[in-house]
Formats: sequence, structure tokens, C-alpha cells
Amino acid sequence: MPTRRSFLAGSLAFAAAPLLPAFGIEPFKRGGKQILKLSLAAYSLRTFFNKKEGEAGAIDMPGFLDYCASLGLDGAELTQYFFPKDTTSAYLNNLKRKAHILGLDISGGAIGNNFTVDPPDREPQMKHVRTWIDHYAALGAPVIRVFAGNPPRGVSEEEAIRRAVPALEEACEYAGKKGVMLAIENHDFTTKVDRLMQIIETIKSPWFGVNFDSGNFHSADPYADMEKIAPYAINAQIKVEIRPEGKPKQPADLERVMKILKGGGYSGYVVLEYEAPEDPYKAIPKCLDQLRKLM
Repeated sequence: MPTRRSFLAGSLAFAAAPLLPAFGIEPFKRGGKQILKLSLAAYSLRTFFNKKEGEAGAIDMPGFLDYCASLGLDGAELTQYFFPKDTTSAYLNNLKRKAHILGLDISGGAIGNNFTVDPPDREPQMKHVRTWIDHYAALGAPVIRVFAGNPPRGVSEEEAIRRAVPALEEACEYAGKKGVMLAIENHDFTTKVDRLMQIIETIKSPWFGVNFDSGNFHSADPYADMEKIAPYAINAQIKVEIRPEGKPKQPADLERVMKILKGGGYSGYVVLEYEAPEDPYKAIPKCLDQLRKLM
């Protein structure tokens, strides 16, 4: 039995230790030939999903699948925001059938969530994430991009990470039961690469990885930030613009971005997420052609 002195010494040592020990996922090791396939994020047409039927350019999720097929894509990334509010199993099944008939993979999905919220608001967020994990699993999506979120006012960086990590771990455990991986995106709170890396180096789950978003780092050197996360990527979204710290948006060096992805050993879908000001219906085909050449 420990003495009171040894017990107190152990307790003090534990109290002095970091609350979030570093033992997270390792860079992914992939064998064989590097495989890259091309997809489009539904978010690229976000303005048109919000239009009413009959308005110019209006689109819904089945229409988005038709659009992806018309572009000769391998897959389509679906976004939770644009599904009907009363999404049913029948709707999901019909969407899955349509994708298969068109020869498209549903390359992934996205859930709008915030895991840095105040504790009383955590369970509604978890319930929302579980619901959409179920939906995307029914569609056959292999990966879902999720977020740490933006912490409420007055919540420190350290507290935000302490809140996000257990929520992400719980979500990964649930996703694993459905055979789906969760990819944390460098977005909102985690556009600072050090914050994102702290989460990556803490969570230990075979169902966890990173959504590499080339346009969401705003440091002095976004390309250096991309290099840090590329080895952990299980989904890759490419934007045609970047915004370095203190500078306006500028065209991204897509050749350099693709070299970073390839250098990190990535295999899987390269998903265009178009957010530039030109009309998406005019710009997307040109951007996809450019990515095809680089891939």
C-alpha cells in the first residue's frame, strides 16, 4: 500500500502533467501506387442550393449528382446543409441509387458542428453528429469532414481544445461502429496550425484523420502549414485561392499544393471546393481541367 507521502507526490506529479498528453495518430503509411481521384464539393454551388426551383442555376442534391456526372468526375462530396430538413431513409436510398447509376462514388460528406461549445450545449451537438454519421454511412460515404468549431466568447484556447478532444473521440468511436472515418478540417478555431496539430497529436483513433483544406490557412506561409498536415490527410479539398496573413486573397499555386499532397503520401479523393468570385458554373469546369492535369 502506498504511503501518504508517496500518494501526495504522485498526485502532485499528475496535477503538473499536461491535461492532454501527446499520443495521437501517426502519419498514414500507404503501400502500392499513389491513387488520386477527382471530386467536387457541393459547397461549391452553395448560392444555387439556396435558390427556389425555377430560378436561374437552382440545384438540389440529385441535380448536383447529375452535374458531377456531366463533368466526368469520379465522385461527389455532399454537404449536410443542403439536404432536406426532413431527410428520410427513402431520400438517402434514392440518392445512393442515383449516384451508382451515374457511376459516381459519394466521396465524402460534411457535418456542420461545434465541439467547443459550453458543456450544456455539447449533447445536442453530439446528437446532430450521430444523426449525420448514420445518414452518410447509409449513403456509403467513407469519410466525413467535421470541425472543432469556434469557441464561445471568453473561452481560452486551452479550454477550447480540452472541450473539442473528448467530443471528437466520442464521435470517432461512434463513426467507427458505422465504418466511417472523421476528418477534422483546418477551419474556424483550427486555421492556426499549432492548434490543429495539438488535436491531431492527442486523439488516438483509427477512425480519425485530417481534412486537408488548401485555402483555410492564413499564416505568413500557408504552404508550410499544408506540409505539416498532409501526412495525416484522409480527405483533400483544394481551393483556387489562398489568403496569407496580412495580404488579400491571391491565386493558389495549385501545382505546389498538389506536390505537397503527393509528398505527404496522400491517396484518395482530391475535392475541388470552389469559393472564388467568378460564376461557379463557368469556373468549375476550368478548375477541374487544371487539377486533372496536375493529378
